[in-house]
Amino acid sequence: METISKEVVAGNRRALAKAISIVEDGGAEASWLVRNLFDRTGRAHLIGVTGSPGVGKSTFVDALIAEVRKQGLKVAVLAVDPTSPFTGGAILGDRIRMQEHTLDKNVFIRSMANRGHAGGTALATWDAVRMLEASGYDVVIIETVGVGQSELAIAQTADTTVLVLMPSSGDDIQAIKSGIMEIGDVFVVNKADLPGADKTTAEVTSSLELSNFTTSWRPPVLQSVAETGQGVDAVWQAVQNHKKFLDESGELDKRRKARVEAELTELVADLARENLKESLEHCPQVKDVLSKVLKHKLDPHSAAEDLMQRLFGDE
Repeated sequence: METISKEVVAGNRRALAKAISIVEDGGAEASWLVRNLFDRTGRAHLIGVTGSPGVGKSTFVDALIAEVRKQGLKVAVLAVDPTSPFTGGAILGDRIRMQEHTLDKNVFIRSMANRGHAGGTALATWDAVRMLEASGYDVVIIETVGVGQSELAIAQTADTTVLVLMPSSGDDIQAIKSGIMEIGDVFVVNKADLPGADKTTAEVTSSLELSNFTTSWRPPVLQSVAETGQGVDAVWQAVQNHKKFLDESGELDKRRKARVEAELTELVADLARENLKESLEHCPQVKDVLSKVLKHKLDPHSAAEDLMQRLFGDE
């Protein structure tokens, strides 16, 4: 593990891939890596790219990589894919789309499985980002599945969230009405060469004008044609402007504090879940509580409070 840690810091891509696999699997080795490399993390600009399936997120990310590289920055992509029902691994469609960057030593692309996590992003995403930061990447792009609650999850993980839409998409317009639009810091109407692009852009803009913003940042609504790269330079500029705003307003610290709180909540819940599972199998007192619930002598809510006290209360 010591060797892997040193090689990650040295920029060894093979070691980095191994480190990400370790933190994906979790356990003692993952914890050791995070502890050992933690002081080298927290420096990258984390960009979340999300949106409904079919809007062209992966093609857009591919074009965004090119814009980031023009500034000489090292960029990594975590494509959080649907979990394979056969292996539990990630489906690699996103990496296939980004193959033209694979020969660039300053670009690292990795697919991660969400492993059925309701948030759409793997619980290991936070630690995978840390491995990338420790290896010297300046920008980390996290592309999500784009279904269910993944949009909300990525908003917790990223510094800047780019919400990708497409012209005349009923799902996207419905998203405006349902409030999911509130997570976006930059809006992109991709496939702007299709009919209805201007109409969709106007509808999104009108919707945002009715929003109650918690900061002085006003999300821009931009158009792009990711397949040709048209408009992606303006999106990258908007993302950089948002990062500057976060730094100058102090909002970056607030967002990262919220992210730490969310991560700690997940980690503590995960530890508690494992602790309870172990206790249900081996602890007589916990088995007794379970038996009382089965016999309707104790309700589940009271049982949960009892178990919390037994497992985590003061001695």
